[in-house]
Amino acid sequence: MVLGASVLTVPRALLAQQQQRIYRIGMLVPANLAPMEAFTQGLRELGYVDGRNIAIENPWVEGTREGFDDLAVDLVRSKVDLIVTWGTPATKAAKQATSTIPVIMVGVGDPVGAGLVASLARPGGNITGVTNLDVGLAAKRLELLKEVLPKLTRVVVLRNPTNPSGVLQFAETQAAARSLGMALQLVDARSPKEIEGAFAAMAKTRAGALTVLADPLFISWQKQIANLAMTGRLPSVFARRENAEAGGLMSYGPNLTDLFRQAATYVDKILKGAKPGDLPIEQPTRFYLVINSKTAKALGIKIPQSVLLRADKVIE
Repeated sequence: MVLGASVLTVPRALLAQQQQRIYRIGMLVPANLAPMEAFTQGLRELGYVDGRNIAIENPWVEGTREGFDDLAVDLVRSKVDLIVTWGTPATKAAKQATSTIPVIMVGVGDPVGAGLVASLARPGGNITGVTNLDVGLAAKRLELLKEVLPKLTRVVVLRNPTNPSGVLQFAETQAAARSLGMALQLVDARSPKEIEGAFAAMAKTRAGALTVLADPLFISWQKQIANLAMTGRLPSVFARRENAEAGGLMSYGPNLTDLFRQAATYVDKILKGAKPGDLPIEQPTRFYLVINSKTAKALGIKIPQSVLLRADKVIE
């Protein structure tokens, strides 16, 4: 009888394994974004493997984000178990599309100010995740430009006008400019074609440097922006290290890889039954200063030793 019972337990175990639920994760994140690997790796470390117990669905076409609202609606209609978003516009689209499916946001500068959640401690509703504090760092980036270029008096600001966070970032940049005695010139761009027009407009401002406000598309177009800044002889500062690595002069902000790894822990908690509205929104605890010395040399800029000593990475 014992032997018979043990024989019967084998197919039942196999059947249970075969019937293991596959959770469907909808992504509003570019599939080619390098930090996405940190997200999938984080999931693997927590026991979630794409194709085995999760299925990752990503409709975001490389280099574009056209029709965010439609993409979010399509994910909701396909009945995904949760949605992961990158940036304020994608998160707003998910919020409009559903009030029930959990949404995990990554890289939203000010989720409270953007009207996405009630508070960082108790978000409420169906949205939680990781903020990048980009609004609070916009002034710091301007200060870095001033430290590297003490005689700097005029700075051009590149912004994506469709990103609500851009309005908040620019307001802070304006306040910092006033305290530093700088004049700002705002230039907007929301597509690769508009980027070229924006840099043509910058040439007429006679600005001494460029600060690029944080936005997912400005990472997607990192090479184009870096090349245009170099052509225009504009020292530049960014929110993301990817932009400095692509040829920008400097970047200061949280590491996207860290943020996406954190997002994986939210997936685990929610799939295990936690309510997103009860999960506090996490904030980055470390900010990275990256300096591209190759770009500095090409522009004839000598980075002060005081700045180099604070850098987390110097690209030679």
